[in-house]
Amino acid sequence: MSDHDHGSIVVRGARQNNLKNLDIEIPTGELVVVTGVSGSGKSSLVFDTLYAEGQRRYVETFSPYARQFLDRMDKPAVDRIEGIPPAIAIDQTNPVRTSRSTVGTMTELNDHLKLLFARTAELYCQCCGRVVRKDTVASIQADLRHRAALLGDPRVLICFEIKVPKNFKDAEVVSLLEKQGYTRIHARRKDIVEVIQDRLRIAAVDDARLAESLEAALRLGRGKTAVHVLESSEAPAVRETWRYSNTLHCAQCDIDYREPSPSAFSFNSPVGACESCRGFGRIIGVDYGLVVPDHTKTLRSGAIRPWQTESYRESQQDMERLARKRGIPLDTPWRDLDESHRQWVIEGEGEWKKNVWYGVRRFFAWLETKAYKMHIRVLLSKYRAYTPCGSCLGARLAPQSLLWRIGDHELACEALRGAMPFKPKSTSWGEETLQQLPGLGLHDLMLLPIDRARIFFDRLTLPGSLDDATEMLLGEIRGRFRYLSEVGLGYLTLDRQSRTLSGGEVQRINLTTALGTSLVNTLFVLDEPSIGLHPRDMQRVIDVMQRLRNAGNSLLVVEHDPQIMQQADRLLDLGPGAGENGGHIVAWGTPSSVLANTDSLTGAYLTGRKKVELPQGKRSANIGAALELTSVTQHNLREVDARFPLNQLVCVTGVSGSGKSTLIQDVLYPALLKHFGKPTEAAGAFRQLRGAEQLQDVVFVDQTPIGRTARSNPASYVGAFDVIRERFARLPEARERGYTAGTFSFNSGNGRCPSCSGSGFEHVEMQFLSDVYLRCGDCNGSRYRQETLEIRHPGPGKREASIADVLAMTVPEAIEFFGDVPELARRLAPLVDVGLDYLRLGQPVPTLSGGEAQRLKLAGHLAESENRHDQKLFLFDEPTTGLHFEDIAKLLRAFRKLLDAGHSLIVIEHNLDVIRAADWIIDLGPEGGDRGGEIVAAGTPLEIAALPNSHTGIALKNYRLDGVCEPARSAIAEPKRDSSNAIVVRNAREHNLRHVDVDIPRNAFTVITGVSGSGKSTLAFDIIFNEGQRRYLESLNAYARQFVQPASRPEVDSIRGIPPTVAIEQRTSRGGRKSTVATLTEIYHFLRLLYVKLGTQHCPDCQVPIEPQSIEAITARIIRDFKGQTIDLLAPLVVARKGLYTDLAKWAGSKGYKELRVDGQRIAVKPWPRLDRFKEHDIELPVARLGISARGEQDLRSKLAEALTHGKGVVQVLPAGARKAEVFSTKRACPSCGVSFAELDPRLFSFNSKQGWCSTCFGTGANIDEFDEEQTGEEATWREAHASDSPTCSDCDGARLNRVARAVRFRDQSISEFTCQPVDQISKSLKSLKLEKREQAIARDLLAEIRGRLQFLQRVGLGYLSLDRAAPTLSGGEAQRIRLAAQLG
Repeated sequence: MSDHDHGSIVVRGARQNNLKNLDIEIPTGELVVVTGVSGSGKSSLVFDTLYAEGQRRYVETFSPYARQFLDRMDKPAVDRIEGIPPAIAIDQTNPVRTSRSTVGTMTELNDHLKLLFARTAELYCQCCGRVVRKDTVASIQADLRHRAALLGDPRVLICFEIKVPKNFKDAEVVSLLEKQGYTRIHARRKDIVEVIQDRLRIAAVDDARLAESLEAALRLGRGKTAVHVLESSEAPAVRETWRYSNTLHCAQCDIDYREPSPSAFSFNSPVGACESCRGFGRIIGVDYGLVVPDHTKTLRSGAIRPWQTESYRESQQDMERLARKRGIPLDTPWRDLDESHRQWVIEGEGEWKKNVWYGVRRFFAWLETKAYKMHIRVLLSKYRAYTPCGSCLGARLAPQSLLWRIGDHELACEALRGAMPFKPKSTSWGEETLQQLPGLGLHDLMLLPIDRARIFFDRLTLPGSLDDATEMLLGEIRGRFRYLSEVGLGYLTLDRQSRTLSGGEVQRINLTTALGTSLVNTLFVLDEPSIGLHPRDMQRVIDVMQRLRNAGNSLLVVEHDPQIMQQADRLLDLGPGAGENGGHIVAWGTPSSVLANTDSLTGAYLTGRKKVELPQGKRSANIGAALELTSVTQHNLREVDARFPLNQLVCVTGVSGSGKSTLIQDVLYPALLKHFGKPTEAAGAFRQLRGAEQLQDVVFVDQTPIGRTARSNPASYVGAFDVIRERFARLPEARERGYTAGTFSFNSGNGRCPSCSGSGFEHVEMQFLSDVYLRCGDCNGSRYRQETLEIRHPGPGKREASIADVLAMTVPEAIEFFGDVPELARRLAPLVDVGLDYLRLGQPVPTLSGGEAQRLKLAGHLAESENRHDQKLFLFDEPTTGLHFEDIAKLLRAFRKLLDAGHSLIVIEHNLDVIRAADWIIDLGPEGGDRGGEIVAAGTPLEIAALPNSHTGIALKNYRLDGVCEPARSAIAEPKRDSSNAIVVRNAREHNLRHVDVDIPRNAFTVITGVSGSGKSTLAFDIIFNEGQRRYLESLNAYARQFVQPASRPEVDSIRGIPPTVAIEQRTSRGGRKSTVATLTEIYHFLRLLYVKLGTQHCPDCQVPIEPQSIEAITARIIRDFKGQTIDLLAPLVVARKGLYTDLAKWAGSKGYKELRVDGQRIAVKPWPRLDRFKEHDIELPVARLGISARGEQDLRSKLAEALTHGKGVVQVLPAGARKAEVFSTKRACPSCGVSFAELDPRLFSFNSKQGWCSTCFGTGANIDEFDEEQTGEEATWREAHASDSPTCSDCDGARLNRVARAVRFRDQSISEFTCQPVDQISKSLKSLKLEKREQAIARDLLAEIRGRLQFLQRVGLGYLSLDRAAPTLSGGEAQRIRLAAQLG
C-alpha cells in the first residue's frame, strides 16, 4: 500500500517516548483497539502521537489569539503523519478538582438548567407556599370579577399605600394627595397612609373604569394594591382583603422577591451562591466526632481528646469540677450518657465566667482567636472536618433560588417515588404544604438519579407556547440526559462532585459530549472506556463507540477488556515488553488474525493458550476475624450489613451504580479514619462498625498520580536510594573528603550539579511551542558534580560505578552489583514482585505509564509492609486500571505478598481475573441507582458463579472460571454504517435562504455560485462552516469556548454528516501599516522566538557581544556615575504586562515593603488600588533609597544584592528627580562600555510593541504624519493611504525596530536583515543551515514551522516576495494567496 492510499492514517518513523521508529497505516472509519502490556507504548502512539498531531493541526486553523486558549498539543517525534483527521480525546483526566465542580457542571447541564429556570420556572412564597406571579391589570380584573361573583357582588375599596418620607409629616402628605384629588383616606399606621382610589361594585362597573382605577392604584402604590371587601354599605367594616402586585411580590405575606436571572440559579455565581458556604454546600468546622473519637471512654478517663495534654489539662479539671456540681456522671461511657448531659459538655452553660461551664464549643472558639500561632493551627487542623452548610443544607444556592420550581405535581411525585421534596431552611412550609407543591426545585433535580431526571424532562410540558430558544434549550437538556443514560451513568446525580468520580466515569461523561457533537470524519481517541464498568454493562459502551464509527468517524481505543477487543474492527498489539523492551508492533490486523498470531501475548490470553493463574494456597474466608458494618443507608444503600473477612483478599463488585464506592469510600474508609483519630469528612450513614480494633491503620490506594517532578524515581519511592547513598558515604575516599549521604542526593546538598540543581537537564521555555529539555552541559545529564562522580563503589568482577552509574542500572543489575547488601535487595524486592524489574533506578516517575505508576505505588506499600505486627487494611479502587492480562497476574502475586505480611485487602473491582482470584466476594445490586444498594450475594467465587440472580455470577460462569474468554456478542443488531458520504442540510432558513434542502458530497470539490445576494455565503459560511467549527468546539472545555466564541446555531432543521470545518475567506483589507508578509503568514512569530533563543545580542554602540558582569563591576559603576547623588534601587518585577497584580502587592507587603512603583508612580501596597487590567504595566520594587559615596559602599553592596535577587539579576537605578532609570544586569552587559541590557523577550522584535518598535516611526518603517504610539496601523485612514506617500524612516531605515533589537544577530544577520530577503532565498539558506547539537534541539519545532510556511508560499507562487514586504503594497491576488498559504500550512 502506498503512503497516499485513500482512507488511511499513515505514520512513518514514530519515535515518541519508547516507540521504536514505528511505521503503520491505520484505516479510517474503523474501530481500532490498541493493546499491550503496561508501558509498551500504547498511550505514546495513540495520545502523544496521533491525537497530538490531529488536534494540533486543526487548532492551527484558528487565529493566534484563539490558539493561546485552546491548549494546542506538542508536535510529536515522528518523521511524518499523513491523512489524519481532526482529533478529539476522550480520556480519564478530570482537570478540575474543586468541590464546586459536579456532574452537572461537567456535562454543562447546570448551565442549561439555570437558563431554563430563569425562563420558565414559577416562584412559590417562602411563607404561604402560594405561587407568586406578576399580576397584570387584566388578570386582576378577571380575578376580581370571579371573586366578587362568588360573594354576591359586595362593595369594595380599591386602595394603595403611600409611605411617608422621614422629612415629611402625615398632614403634609395628605395635603399633597388632596391637591391631586385624593381626599379619602382609608387608614393610617406608623409611616403608612392607605389611600382610596375607587369605591365600587365590581359587577356594576364597566371594564374601562375598573382598569383605569387599578392602573392608577398600581402606579401610585409602586406596583401594589389592596382591594378591601366591605361588610355592607351601611357597615363599612372590612370583611376581607385581596392583595395584588405587578412585581414579584407575595401580596398575602408582603414579601418582595427579586427577578430571576440565570446567574441566580448558579452556585458558581455570587448572585446565586449561598452566602454562608459560597456555593460549596459545606463548611469547614470542628468535627465533634474527632473531639470524642472513642465513645467507650468516660469523661474522667479522657473522652474529650484535646484536653488530655498538659497544655489544656485545666479545661479537663474545669469540666470535672463543674460536672460534679451539676450532677453530670463522670464515670459513665460517653455513648451511655443522656443527650442532655452530652449537650452540656459540648455547648456549655454560658460565656467564659467563674463557675459557669463554657463547653467544648466555646473552647474551640477561643482557640480560633489564637490561630495566628503555628502550634494552635496544627492543633485545630486535627479536629476540623467538612460538614454540610447549615444555611442551605447542602443545596449550595441562595434561599430565594430554592423557591423556584418547574413541572406539575404528578410529574414530581413520579420522579421522587415517595421521597419528600427538599425543604429549604428559609421556608415556613409544613409537610403537607411541601407535598402539595407542584413540580421540583433545582436542588430536587440535582439529587435525582440521571435516569429519573431524564424521564422527568422527557415528560415535562411547560405552560404556554415556547419560543425557539426555550425549545432548543429543552431539547439540549433532554439530549444530554439521554446520552448519559446510554453510556451507563444513569445512577449518578447531578450534585455528585466530579473529584469523586472514577476515571471511567469521567471518560464516559466526556463520551456523551462526543455523541452530542454529531461530527463525522473525526478521529476520536479513548483511554480504557471499560474502567468502572461491570461486564454486564460493557455492551453499552461498545454500542456507543460503534455508533460513532458508523457515523463516519475513526476510533482509536487503548483497551485491555476482552469484550471490546473482540468487537473491534482491528487490533494492534504493542510490545513485546514494557519500557525499553516495548515500542514495537507485535501483531496488527483483525481480532481473529491477532488471536492466531503466536507472537501476540494478548492473543495467547484471549484464546486460552495462556491464562492468569490463580495464586496457590487460597485462604478460607469463613475462618478468623472480620470487619463488620451494619445498617448502612448512605445514598442508595438499603440497610446493608457487610462483613469483610480480615487477612483476606475481599472483592467488592456489582453493576455500575450499585453502591460499591459509597460503601467503601464514603462509609468504611472515613469511619475507620475516625476510629483511628485521623481528620476526615463525616462518614456516610451507618449504625455500627465492629472489628476495627484488630487493625492498626487503614490505607486507601486510588488512581491519583504519584510524583509530578522528574526528581521522583523508583529507587527513592521504595526507599532503596537511601541505602545506596549510605553505602557511598561509607567509602574511604568519601569519608576522607567529608562526604555524607546528603552529598549523594540530587535534591539538595553540595554534591549535585549547581548548573541544573540536580535535575540533569536545562529547561528552555518556548512559549507557544512545547518546551525543550536539554541535557545539562556541565554534568552531561548525570545530575552530579565531577568531584562527586569521582567516588566510585566497587562491584563484582573489579567493576566500579559512580552514583550516576547506579541510577542508570535496572533493578536486577543493581541487585547483582550490590550483592553483599541484603538490605538493598530487600528494598528493591517489591519492584520485582510487581513486575517493574526492567525499570532503571533513576527513571523519572512522570515518564511511567499509568499502569506502571499504579504498580509502583503498590510496590511502595509492599516496601512498608515488612512488619507483620502492624496490621493494615488496604482499600484499592480499580487497581487493574491500565493493566494487561500479564500485568494483572503480577498484581495478584503482589496482593498475596501483602496478605502474607499479615495485612487485609478490600478491592473495588470489575475485572473477572481479580474477582475469581478473590477469597471472598461481596456482590452489590441487583441493578444500579434506585434499583441497587443491596448485597445480592456474598461468598467465594465458586459460590457466586452458581447463583443465577447475580450478574457477577453470570459473568464468572461465562468466563468459565478458568480464565478463557468466550466471544462477546452484541445484545442488539449492529446499526448500518452511514453510506451517504454527504453533508445533508435540511430546511435552511438563515438570512434569505428559503427552506433550502441540499446534499453536498464529502471528499469532493463543490462550487456554490449564483448572483450577488443569492445566499452563497450564507450557505457556505454561516451554515456549513459555522456549524462544523461549532461542533468541534463543543468538545472543548467551557473555559476555552468563552474566548473562541463559537458561532450560534444556524436557522436550519438539521445538518448531518458534517466534519470539522476550516474557512479561507476573502477579505477586502490586505492588512494594516504594521502588517508584513512575515506577520500575515505567522512566520514572524517563530522568527522572533528563534532570535530570542539562539540570537547573539550585541551592544548597539560598540558592536561587541554582551557578556555577564559581576556585582562588583555594577557597584563600581554606580559609585562612579552617581557619586554625590541620591538614588533609588529598583528591582523590576513586571515588564509591560497586563493585570491587576493584587497578589504581588500582598507579597511585597509580607516582605516588609511599603510601596511598589507602578508605571513611574509610587503606590502603597495597602490598600492596593485596582489597576487597569487591560493596560500594560511596569512594576518595580523600591528596595532602598541611598546617597552614593565611597563610605556607603558596604550598604550599597548589601542593598544591590537584595535588589538583584528580587529582580532576577536585573536592577534599575533611578537618580532623584529623574524620570528614566538606568538598567544594570549581572547577566547581560557590554564588556566595552559597561551598558546593561534586559533579558531578551519576543516582544523586543515586535513592531507592534513599544518594547520593540522604532521610537520614531512606531513600527511602520516610514515617517507618517500624525501617526503616533496610540495608532495600530489597522485604521482605515492608514490602510487606504498609499505606502509610497511617506518617506522611509530616517532612524531605523525602514527596519521598523529599535536599535537594541537590530543589534541581536543570528548567523551574523539581524532579524530585519533576515526578513528583507525573498522567500526563495530564505528557504534556500535554511536548507543549508548548520546547527550545533544544542541549537538543533531548541530550533527543531521552530525551523519545522518556518520551513513549512515558506514551502506553502512557494507552492502558491509567492517565492519572489520578501518577508518584510508591507501588507498595503500587496495586490489583491497576492493577499488572498498569502492567507491561503497561512491556513493550508
